[in-house]
Amino acid sequence: MSYKNGKDFLPPSLLKQLQEYIQGEIIYIPKKEQKRAGWGENNGTRLIIERRNSEIFRMYQSGTPIIELVQSFHLSEDSIRKIITKKRLHAASSQRA
Repeated sequence: MSYKNGKDFLPPSLLKQLQEYIQGEIIYIPKKEQKRAGWGENNGTRLIIERRNSEIFRMYQSGTPIIELVQSFHLSEDSIRKIITKKRLHAASSQRA
């Protein structure tokens, strides 16, 4: 967020109207209502993690032991197990639909 001087960009009539309520103070004007992007959507992090998790699940289904997945992906055993469980549930619900 950056500071802007109202006299540099507001119409004089609006500036005068605002001065009736506040003078010489900093005021925050929020953005218009819009749907906020979810975590990692704008920079691609969400997609990268989803691809990684899919690869972990694929390798697990192909017989790769969990300890090897832990070492390959530098995640805890608990994290690997959570990813596998989530992917398994997702795959099961996709097959039912």
